[in-house]
Amino acid sequence: MIKKQGLGSGVQGPGRKYLFFWPLAFGLFLILPLIDHSAYHQDVLVTAGIYILLALGLNMIVGYAGLLNLGYAAFFGIGAYTCAGLNLAWHIPFWLALPVAVVVTGFFGFLVGLPVLRVKGDYLAIVTLGFGEIVRIVFNNLDPITGGPNGLLGIEHPVIFYPVFNPSLIWKRFDFGVSSFPYYYLVFFCVILVAYFSLRLDRSRIGRAWIAVREDEVAAGCMGIPVPQVKLLAFGVGSSIAGIAGSIFAAKQGTITPDSFDFILSVMILAMVVLGGMGSVPGVILGGLVLSILPELLREFSIYRMLIFGLVMILMMIFRPQGFLGNVRRKYELTTR
Repeated sequence: MIKKQGLGSGVQGPGRKYLFFWPLAFGLFLILPLIDHSAYHQDVLVTAGIYILLALGLNMIVGYAGLLNLGYAAFFGIGAYTCAGLNLAWHIPFWLALPVAVVVTGFFGFLVGLPVLRVKGDYLAIVTLGFGEIVRIVFNNLDPITGGPNGLLGIEHPVIFYPVFNPSLIWKRFDFGVSSFPYYYLVFFCVILVAYFSLRLDRSRIGRAWIAVREDEVAAGCMGIPVPQVKLLAFGVGSSIAGIAGSIFAAKQGTITPDSFDFILSVMILAMVVLGGMGSVPGVILGGLVLSILPELLREFSIYRMLIFGLVMILMMIFRPQGFLGNVRRKYELTTR
């Protein structure tokens, strides 16, 4: 009996192959700050978590829909400045400013998507790169609103209230402050929620429409998929996730400047997606974790750090183009061409 080879056979997804690994990794990262009390290690992991959020958002645009975006750091900055501006101007707390920043960032994603509907490939990359630079220059020159090169200072940290019975019910206030410990769990649960949302979206009709547009726009349109709307949705949803990362970044730092959202950051986030595996949520998480921690490990070789980083990227593209944990569909495409 001849076994039919297809997308579902011969290629095993990372979710099945590492079925017991993910719960183990979840438990390890959940208790890690309770085991390792180093403030430096916790701060590095918080930064890594913010980068992973950005990589997950960009993965929806690049990995799912196949729309190359070289200005993704601009949406990160829009989310950060929106959250910071609401807090400084009207004293809106972090938990209320966060959803507003997500909506505003998603709206700008739709706006950017409108003029790029007719371009693709290299031209799309140039347009998004230009948008990223325009946003950074606006942040740098709009002094009355953004603070110009000095940025915005004095952003309030998140605050939560919890009940205590002593002996009657009273509410106590917990300020996140500058400690990395509470931000670690905030970022950790945000990554879990966004990763779950991404996986569910990948298996939905919208996710399948994105993949169809990525593979062949003409064929997707002939099958009844509204290609322009699908592209706009990819830009909007992917950009809104950058709003989450930007809000957390602003609240944790307490100050933001335009230099934090430059072109190099956009390239770094794209490298995380490519290195981990475009379209693969576990791969993107792993890629973000590796590229966030690797510069810290190579601090002693600061002169050769970028050289080593570039060499690793070249070797990955030659010997494993699908990334660390490539998406099952992408892996099938690369192995059958």
